[in-house]
Amino acid sequence: MGAVVGGEAAVPLGAAPRAASDAKAVTRTRLLAIDALRGLVMLFMLVDHVREVFYAHHAVTDPMNAWTIEPALFFTRVTSQICAPVFVFLTGLSAYLYGQSHSKKETALFLLKRGAFLMVLELTVVGFAWAAQTLPPTFWLQVIWCIGVCMIALAGLIYLPRVWQIVVGGVIVAGHNLLDGIVLTAQSPFYVPWAMLHQRSVIELGGGMVAKTTYPVLPWIGLILLGYAIGPWFARGTDPAQRMKRLLVAGGALLIGFVLIRYANIYGDKPWVETGDALRTTMSFLALTKYPPSLLFLMPTIGLGLILLALFEQMEDAPSMARLGIFGGAPMFFYILHLYVLKVLYFSAVAIWGLNQGKYFGFDNVGLIWLTSLVLLVPLYLPSVWFARLKQRRRDLTWLRYL
Repeated sequence: MGAVVGGEAAVPLGAAPRAASDAKAVTRTRLLAIDALRGLVMLFMLVDHVREVFYAHHAVTDPMNAWTIEPALFFTRVTSQICAPVFVFLTGLSAYLYGQSHSKKETALFLLKRGAFLMVLELTVVGFAWAAQTLPPTFWLQVIWCIGVCMIALAGLIYLPRVWQIVVGGVIVAGHNLLDGIVLTAQSPFYVPWAMLHQRSVIELGGGMVAKTTYPVLPWIGLILLGYAIGPWFARGTDPAQRMKRLLVAGGALLIGFVLIRYANIYGDKPWVETGDALRTTMSFLALTKYPPSLLFLMPTIGLGLILLALFEQMEDAPSMARLGIFGGAPMFFYILHLYVLKVLYFSAVAIWGLNQGKYFGFDNVGLIWLTSLVLLVPLYLPSVWFARLKQRRRDLTWLRYL
């Protein structure tokens, strides 16, 4: 999962003191809600990555296949669907908040540098965590790469008038599925850019190496732009009650719109099928396309994210919000930390118990995925607290805002 603009969102450390003025209280509430929402989706991401590491013996090309996947695995995967959309959307929102205390030029420059940093990080530190190879034969251009590209695109798009940001972002998100029928081959001169933008594919790099465009970026660019465009709802001096009402209305509208469009079965994703089995029919209804994310994939995930953002702002005094905020306050640090912890755990399990699932070490059931994720929360929480305090204490170290 990804990173956000970073550096501007306050990281709550336990019971943060009340601000001296109403304006400061509004700001703290707003930022805590954003951090808490990021923290929640980081936990869902952890569950999904435990699944990828310790359930690899269930070699499935699509864990959202409603016809063949065991329901427990399917719905475990469903919980993670909110992660990438909410992170990309909040990255756009965080860029707007960063711009509240920086000029547009400074914001654009930061987005450019941050985006380039994330792209390099995907190809090095993150890629090594997955492949355990310094120079793997396959470079997976996944979510961190995607967020980096989106941030670079946003660096230019922030200069559009807000109404055009909404129009452009909305057209991309709602209309990109009209491009699904355009499939190019490697012989086309436009194959590489199209594979980057909208066609999940393989790019030959030479020397036996390839790059796989797991996250084609076009719809994500539309989404990050909409996240930026919603920023004025969170601007200094805005009414929290009005903001929460807007978030609930917008989120509810997206969820209702998703159900209506999905039921109509005419646009926005592959058709769902009435199977005669209520469970499998529900699974077919919820089996949405993530690579690239369809309109119907983004509508419920962002809709739920907006509703949670409003609810979290109302719950700002709950201890759970501060704890979630720890995970969400330094998401890049948590992302890298959990990948390497999972890799160490996997290799340790292989060394101790050997391979118990063919050529893999793995769990026998989905319940162990959730149990392992819960057990990992404490050892992952403690270094996250340490890093959050380091960021607050050492604001002179500007490189820390990149993590």
